[in-house]
Amino acid sequence: MASLLEAIENKYGSDDPEIGSDLPIAIYVPKKSPRKCIPSLLVLNDCDIESAGDEQALDEKCQQVEELDLAQNKLSEWSEVFGILKHMPRIKFVNLSFNNLSDDIGCFIENNCFLHLRDLVLNGTRVDWTSVRKLLRMLPSLEELHLSLNEYSSVDIDDRGGPHSSLRKLHFAGNPVNSWREISKIGDKFPGLQALVLADCPIESLNHEHITCDPHAKFSSLQLLNLNNTLLSEWEDVDRLREYPALHCLRIQSCPLVEELTEHERRQLLIARLPNVEVLNGGGAITQEEREDAERAFIRFYVVRDPEERPRRFHELVAIHGMLEPLVHVDLSPEKRVKVIFHYGEKREARRIDVYQTVFELKQRLESFADGLPPHRMRLFYSDHIMRAIQGPEEMKFPQKRLYSYNISSGDEIIVDSKT
Repeated sequence: MASLLEAIENKYGSDDPEIGSDLPIAIYVPKKSPRKCIPSLLVLNDCDIESAGDEQALDEKCQQVEELDLAQNKLSEWSEVFGILKHMPRIKFVNLSFNNLSDDIGCFIENNCFLHLRDLVLNGTRVDWTSVRKLLRMLPSLEELHLSLNEYSSVDIDDRGGPHSSLRKLHFAGNPVNSWREISKIGDKFPGLQALVLADCPIESLNHEHITCDPHAKFSSLQLLNLNNTLLSEWEDVDRLREYPALHCLRIQSCPLVEELTEHERRQLLIARLPNVEVLNGGGAITQEEREDAERAFIRFYVVRDPEERPRRFHELVAIHGMLEPLVHVDLSPEKRVKVIFHYGEKREARRIDVYQTVFELKQRLESFADGLPPHRMRLFYSDHIMRAIQGPEEMKFPQKRLYSYNISSGDEIIVDSKT
């Protein structure tokens, strides 16, 4: 185990002039130049740090530090964390992820107030809600907070301290909370929240009927919402997202809701339902042309369904675009399986084959038909049953070429031969 000071000296060199003085001058080459003051960005991941170290030395070295990354160390006492941060008066960013900080902070100390700290990462620290509330009181300027992977099944963030208005981004991914009622408490505490990441939380519904006040007022500033890998399964939950007044960027992938749809169908149905969303699942902004295409496809998707199944959005879009008939579906893709006649010497056999397989895969399947002739010694010649009177067989030379590219159809022939 090490202290922060020891980790710094190990990386940047020690100020102790006695270190190395007992070595012969002729062979002594210092590895690092000692620094009184280390850089503004200090990264010491996975260094077994469990304590602060000598306060005076830290105070001399850490005055210019603005960003501190101590992820995956051995810190377990908040007193040691504060003992580190108090020597960094300019600190703006701190990452303490995957240090076990499950113990309570203890009594709130007014002197532990870090006015410049804007971004705090506590992923996988098991920090409890009591400590989170105390930290918020110490960090009046905090704008971004990471609380992912902390095993929270509920949200207990309310306290007599009132709302924390400065917070803009909250990362809450991978916590086992499944109730939107719990999530709504986040909106109470952080009225200025602009981005909320709930990926990998087992949220089953966005239903807020149980919330007595206006549920959308709780997230009136929310612009970005990440619902990837949640358990949402009803389109009504998507419709509820229209009511958040500032929401314009949404991520909603790998949910039961969209599993049965193709990627194209999924995107069109989401765009059509959410006129407020400008960016969907990353990428560029939705263009006016794409939105109109999606809205028309939405009408055609529901026009063939029972009227009871049509959502409110269907009628809104019909009022804009009119009642559209479903498009005639013309399938231009090649037939997947065809019946081909194979020849090898005196042998003749008709087989159904998959035209999406490659030439090499076909050779492998023909090995037994060709009396054990291995694929690497095999030659195939394709003969079109319509064109065979005009042109001779075509050798299928390219192993990775797919059979459909030869326009193979039922009744055609393939001749198997061996290489000399």
